[in-house]
Amino acid sequence: QVQLVESGGGFVQAGGSLSVACAASGRGFSIYNMGWFRQAPGKEREFVAAISRSSSTFYADSVKGRFTISRDNAKNTAYLQMNSLKPEDTAVYYCAAGFSSWGRIPNEYDYWGQGTQVTVSS
Repeated sequence: QVQLVESGGGFVQAGGSLSVACAASGRGFSIYNMGWFRQAPGKEREFVAAISRSSSTFYADSVKGRFTISRDNAKNTAYLQMNSLKPEDTAVYYCAAGFSSWGRIPNEYDYWGQGTQVTVSS
């Protein structure tokens, strides 16, 4: 079983940077694929980035070149470095862990954190 806790959200001006982290408790972090999703008010949960257990990565087109997902298995933590932030990046950011898949679909993941708010002002 895995419990996930996001941290690092906050307020930033457009063009700025922010890093969020997802700390996992429980056994077996290294065997899980990790994903970041976000959800703005009134919208469905949106895929942002994912990293596999072998550290392959892929990104939503909207964040390519701006966001970087990474993981540190020794620290049981996944990260999302967000640069060149835009107001449309404002959302609650959730991390997720999946055993069998690491795709863009939320249902492919087994565990979810509670989210951390990222607000980007104009």
